[in-house]
Amino acid sequence: MSKKKACVLALFGLLPLVGWFVYSTFIAMPKEYTWSIPTGFPKPLVHEGNPMSEAKVSLGRYLFYDQALSGNGTQSCASCHQQAYAFAENRKVSVGSTGQAHTRNALALVNVAYNKTLTWSHPFLTDIEAQLLIPMFGQRPIEMGITGNEASILKHFRQGDYPSKFKAAFGSEEVSFNRIVQALAAFVRSLISLSSPFDRYAYSGDDNALTEQQIKGMNLFFSERLECHHCHGGFNFTQSTTHENQPINRFAFHNTGLYYTDQPNFNHKGYPQYDRGMIDVTLNLGDEGRFRAPTLRNVELTAPYMHDGSIATLSDVIDFYAAGGRNIESGPLAGDGRLHPNKSLFVKGFVLSNDEKQALLAFLHSLTDNDFVTNEKYSDPRTSKNKN
Repeated sequence: MSKKKACVLALFGLLPLVGWFVYSTFIAMPKEYTWSIPTGFPKPLVHEGNPMSEAKVSLGRYLFYDQALSGNGTQSCASCHQQAYAFAENRKVSVGSTGQAHTRNALALVNVAYNKTLTWSHPFLTDIEAQLLIPMFGQRPIEMGITGNEASILKHFRQGDYPSKFKAAFGSEEVSFNRIVQALAAFVRSLISLSSPFDRYAYSGDDNALTEQQIKGMNLFFSERLECHHCHGGFNFTQSTTHENQPINRFAFHNTGLYYTDQPNFNHKGYPQYDRGMIDVTLNLGDEGRFRAPTLRNVELTAPYMHDGSIATLSDVIDFYAAGGRNIESGPLAGDGRLHPNKSLFVKGFVLSNDEKQALLAFLHSLTDNDFVTNEKYSDPRTSKNKN
């Protein structure tokens, strides 16, 4: 065989390999996910076993708004996490798919990708993938009510357009709860809110983004007199923050003096037995009444407040902290929360003039990101013009 013929045959023999290399490197390989983060902000940390991709986020968005993910087909994740309320809801406590009322207020899904810990009072839940299992499969209380209905739910997602969406996200049409959880986690991580008037003022150099009143309120917020920033500090206005430049966790759970009531049949004064905070996880008496300080971003939209929705307005919240806790004078929860032995040293009370209070409220309103709560890429894809 001539050298020329041998070279031609060798070239044709390599073509399939070359084609595979081009396909796998430039076509099939998932594109790096592009975060919707303004210049200067750090990237969130992502679970090593669940890398972000546009296709995975898109699938998660469809799942987030699909009521078929609940056991009786009546409730979606978005039922309790509504975009108009910064992915919280304007009711005291959530109600599950079976009508069971919970003891807690739905947390806003704002910059959850930056959270070091998740839920109101669990210090060991650090991955969205793990946290999602609670509303999906939990039975005390029932939220999505998937347990016992797994087969019928998976059957739904193996039909229609879903198999192609799973293939785009994961490389095959296999539908499993593991993949559902990963896609939901990816969508929740994509919910980034960093475009408030405060952000334009503090990070984009727009000196006119805040009013004089809001700047006055900002100075009060960050003062040692009020001490708000100790629990709601950093660019995400919460201690429970981690990112590529800050892997260290700060203790983000505090007793704010909300309750100190007699406990029937318990021989103990403290928080109501049905929800005592972090102590229910750690069994450490010093953790009674400790709940996570949530982000204050979009806080104007997330009323009512506290872990149980027991404070109606932001104005009332300021009054609560000014008083150094809450004294409930009558009823089954009567007691002076200001006297709770676990109460945070940062909740010591303060005095504000009416003008100062209005300035503080105005500053908190400056943390509202209207682009976030109207962004179509976060909305229900079945009704939005933006389907991706």
